[in-house]
Formats: sequence, structure tokens, C-alpha cells
Amino acid sequence: MIKRTLEDVKDACCASRLQSGVRTLPGVRTAEVRLTNCGAVLHLDADDPDAILAAVPAVLPGVRVVPRGVGSGLESQGPLVRREVTIIAASVMLAAAGLVVRTWAEPGTPERVAEYALLLGAYVLSGGWLLRAAARSLLCRRVLDETFLMAIATIGALAIGDYAEAAGVTIFYRIGQLLEDLAVRRSRRALKSLLEIRPDYATVRRNGVEVTTAPDQVAVGEEVVVRPGERIPLDGVVLDGRSTVDTSMMTGEPVPRSARPGDEVFAGTVNVTGAVVVRVTRPACESSAARILDLVENASARKAPTERFITRFARYYTPGVVMLTLGIALVPPLVIQGASLADWLHRALVILVVSCPCALLLSVPLGYFGGVGGASRSGILVKGANYLDTLANTRTVVFDKTGTLTKGVFKVTAIQPRAGVGEPELLRTAAMAESHSLHPIAQSLREAHAAAGGAAGPAPASVADYEEMQGRGVRAVVDGSEVVACSHRYLHDTDIHHDRCDEVGTDVHVVVDGRWTGRIVISDEVKPDAECGVGALRSLGVRSIGMLTGDQPNTAARVSAELGLDFAHGGLLPAGKLAAVESMLAQRAGANGGRLAFVGDGTNDAPVLARADVGIAMGALGSDAALEAADVVITTDSVVRVADAIRLARRTRAIVWQNIALALGVKGLVLALGIAGAASMAEAVFADVGVAVLAVLNSTRVLKRVGTLPPGPGRAEL
Repeated sequence: MIKRTLEDVKDACCASRLQSGVRTLPGVRTAEVRLTNCGAVLHLDADDPDAILAAVPAVLPGVRVVPRGVGSGLESQGPLVRREVTIIAASVMLAAAGLVVRTWAEPGTPERVAEYALLLGAYVLSGGWLLRAAARSLLCRRVLDETFLMAIATIGALAIGDYAEAAGVTIFYRIGQLLEDLAVRRSRRALKSLLEIRPDYATVRRNGVEVTTAPDQVAVGEEVVVRPGERIPLDGVVLDGRSTVDTSMMTGEPVPRSARPGDEVFAGTVNVTGAVVVRVTRPACESSAARILDLVENASARKAPTERFITRFARYYTPGVVMLTLGIALVPPLVIQGASLADWLHRALVILVVSCPCALLLSVPLGYFGGVGGASRSGILVKGANYLDTLANTRTVVFDKTGTLTKGVFKVTAIQPRAGVGEPELLRTAAMAESHSLHPIAQSLREAHAAAGGAAGPAPASVADYEEMQGRGVRAVVDGSEVVACSHRYLHDTDIHHDRCDEVGTDVHVVVDGRWTGRIVISDEVKPDAECGVGALRSLGVRSIGMLTGDQPNTAARVSAELGLDFAHGGLLPAGKLAAVESMLAQRAGANGGRLAFVGDGTNDAPVLARADVGIAMGALGSDAALEAADVVITTDSVVRVADAIRLARRTRAIVWQNIALALGVKGLVLALGIAGAASMAEAVFADVGVAVLAVLNSTRVLKRVGTLPPGPGRAEL
């Protein structure tokens, strides 16, 4: 299976046509043309791939095959654009000369012949490609193809002697095609700027020598050197050196992050100030940059309901209009006394030109492309256009607490040992038991122990038989005694006697050989922009905002009151969170309605992220679990980004429906005028190509809007 990028595949109709054509070629086992945010990609499995790739332009004229990940862009299209402008200018001059001759030419004179020759020359020069494309469509049995319908309309105009209108239609159509192509390329060029995060090379240290090679040739565990101004080629951990890293292309945040020994850095970000040595932790194909690009490029595989509706609508719309055209051309001259066949044929040709659903098939997917691609530039990765529609309908947002609404940075705030047990002893026992854990609570215990003069490093040899109990704590043998550092729930489940707990915070109870020896209170801080983010959601009409957490109910109540949430449930295991979300989804048909979004950290919340109508993983840059389980990934830790994502989804949907209303409204008006005999062929071409250009330009507004989002916490408005 090979992949190749396809240039000049503008819409889903072209992609489907190309896919069907390639599949019929001899030697092709499977072929799929996937329209992506940045163009189109051909997935091909064939006996002779090179021969098939060479035949692609013949299947769909104008399409070019380029190496995967390489696009010509608009800049390299300069010669083609100049050629088009030259042809259009020459056609306009010929047509203008023909119209000038018409003003004084008498019927039957040589001057009148010159008029026809000039207008016919303008028609052939500007519409020759249209006739060739229509012939190919006829040979491929695509009689409802846009070029075929347009060619029939212009040939009909010639047949009734309207040379000026035939030439004008082809000139106007060619101008519209050029403007449409430029607009699409402009939009996709902005989306292709995302590809800049793909690193080009890596400088690897091998046997004491620095070697420059492709990132996919670097193995996990090797060391790469990244100098100031270079793009970090692979995910890894800083071994040596200090610097600042520009993550704006991946997170949308302009403030550089510091990079010191032990800090994790990600492929695609830019090293700004100092040289660093990075130990590679992921291969190139699994790096953050590769996964983000894959998400953005393939988001179009999940179509929004609106896109699917428009595709189905077009299947019936165009044939219906063609049947109407035949009826208008043939029936009135037969049933209306004095009706002119030429007059009604002209009306039918106008309607035939209007019938092409080009504006819908092009602008609707492009609107969603703009939403998905533009959001990714702001650090909001949406896996498909269908999730944009779901986000737009969100009326309930449920948050996880730790690392989502709160910083996830725990600090020991109280140590309460049982009588006869000292505070240092209790803290040491808990820190030793948690020495293998990667949980933030365990880290806070080790840091507190180190601050008190103890060891903060890896687990000492005196710790054995370590075991994690999901949602309850850890168990280990410390200095020959069984130690359990656990939650309040574990004490009740095992019926261990303990003192009453009144402090607000997260309790870590310490049980030694089945006897409760005390508790350590750990507190977390609410994020600075959490309250602003909740307020922004309310301003968007989100009716219910709540929190589900495994922390104690009193801690959940405190955070809920501080942020003004509608509900908060504490003491929940992952299964409990899932059950709570299931219950809310079952009750959704009630007064609240709308869709439910769950926002978590993407690690232990994976089941709930997958079950919600839309799962949003926050602060998940580089998290495998988040990219797999969530539908939307926010690469920063800002709560305000959740409101941004919903607002952008609604704006995208509004622009898509504006395009639909514009296309159908103008087409309907010109259809009515055409039936009444009050519309010309030029107006019909505008209703087709002109409206398509306007709709495409309107679609680019969502990309421009997203690309200029002011980043940073505390922002409630776009």
C-alpha cells in the first residue's frame, strides 16, 4: 500500500469520481481517494503502482500526483495562472471585437460573418477545454457532470444563433473557475502551514560523531543535538543544556516554555535560545508532530451530518433539474399556442447551467476543513467534522477535577499521626510506600519527605512487593512491614478503625500491618482561568456544568462552590464516573437536552471520554491515551479553550449554513427567473460558478478567525 498526494482535487465529487476511475484500472487491488484538509491523498495497492499513478491524470484531467507530504502550493502555480489570465484576456478581446462589429454589421454581409468568426473564436479559445472535458465525461458515462451540462448549454446557445451568449458563458465560466481555484488554494495553503511542524532532519550523536539524517532513521534511545533556531525532530527528554522552546504551532500559545534537563520536549516545536541534547523516547511515526498531522489531515474521514446530507441531496437535485429542463424545453411549445421553441430552449439552457450543485459540494466540506484546520492552529485538535457539529450542540459540560479544573500540583498541608506515632515517621512511611508510584499525590509525598531531610529519589531496596490498587491507593512491604497508603474508601471497605476526618483536602491514610497510624492531608489549587472558563461556557448557553472526581466529596464540594458549578460528585472510581455519565445521557431527553461533553486528562478518564457524546482531553500534548480516547484534544491546560472549541464549532456550523442558504437561494431565484424567461446565460453562470466562489471565500473566514485567536488564560471571548 502506497500513499501519494493529489493536487487539484477540489471537492468530494472529484474525489469520488477519481476513486471510481482508478479502481477500474487493470492491476488495481484496492484504491481509496481521501479528501483531506490539505488536499487529497491516494491510498493505492496495485501490481504496478507507477503505471497506475501515471494514469491518474487521464482518469480525472487536471489532477497531478506528487510525493507524499509535498504540495506545489499556489506559489508554483504562477505559470499556470498567467496562462489562464492570457487566455481569458485574449477571449475577452475577441468577444469585444465581435460585439463592436455587431453594432454596424448588416445581416448577410461579410462584416456579419466576421462578427460570428470573432465570437466563435472567443468561444473556442475560452471553452475548448470545456468541450474536451465534456467529451471525456460522456465517454466515462458521467452525463450529469458539470462540464458536460455546461457544454450542452453553450452548444445549444450556438444552435439557436446566440454566439455572443455562448462566448460570454464560456469566458465567465473560465473566470469563475480560475477564481474558485485560487480561493480553494488560498484556503488550503493556510491549512498547509500546519505541515511546517514536520521536522526535516535530525542531528544524531553516534560513536562521538554528529550525523545528520532523516528523523525516521533515528532509533528510540539515541541522542539528538538541537541548536537554536532548529526544530526538535523527535519526542524526547532533555539530557543536557537549557533553552526555551516555541510551542505555538502545536499549542497556539505564544509564550515559549523552558527546557531543562529532565523536561520532556516534543517533535515539531522550535528550540529558541540554547543548544540542548535530547534522548529520543518515541520513533518518528509515533511522535507528537506525526500524530497531530495525521489527525488534522484525516479529520475529513468523519463527515458531519450536514456534509452527508448535501452529498445525498446532490444525487437527486441535479437529475431532477435536468428532467425539469427537458420538460421546459419540450412541453410549452407543444401545449402553449404561439410559444417559440427557440425561446423555451433558451430558458431550458439557462436552467441547465444553474443545475450544477458545485457551490454546495465545494463550500460545505471546505467550511468544515476551515474549522478543523484552523482550530488545530490554536492547539485544539478535532478528529472529524462530525465532532464539530456535536460540539456546536453541547449543552452539558462535565469536568474531571485533578489536572483539568485544578493544577494537579499537590502539596502536603497537614500531617496528623495517631497517638504514639511521630509526624516524620508517618511521612517517611507514606513516602516509602509511594516510592514506585507516578501519581501526583505520590510525588507530593516524596517531595515533602525530601524537604524534611529524607530521600526523594527512586525506591530504596527496603521497599518490596509493591502493588497499586486502582482508585484506592498502594500497598508495599516497607522494612518488613506491610504498609498501605490509601483513600478513605479503602478504610471503610476493609473495616479498619480510624479517627474522624474533618480537614478539606485529599486524605492519604497510612495503615501499617492492618493498623491505622494516621493521615496526611494533600491539597490542590484551582487553575487561574478555571472560573473564567466556566463563565465563558455559561455565556455560550451551556445549561449544566459539573464535575466528577475520585477525590473526596468534601473536596469536590469546595472546588464546585469556588467555581460555581451546578453539581459535583466525589469519591468516584473510573467505573463510577462512567455510570454517572451514562445516567446523564439517559436523562438528556428531559428539560436540558443537547449534547454532553466530558473534559478530562485523557489517561484514567479514557472510558468516560469514549462514552460521552464528545470527549475532550485537556493538556494532552504527547499523551497516547488522550489521542486515542478523546474526540477533541486541547494541547494546553487552559480551561477557556473548552469554550473556544464550542464557540468555533458554532461559528463553523453557521458559516456552512450560510453557504447552503446562499447557494440554494441564488439558484432558486435564477431558476425562477429562467423559467419566466427573465434570466440570461450569464446570470445562470453566476448562480453556479459565481456563487461557488463567494461560498468558498466565505468558508475561509472561519480559518482566518481561528488563526488570529488571542491566546492565553483568562480569555472568555474570541
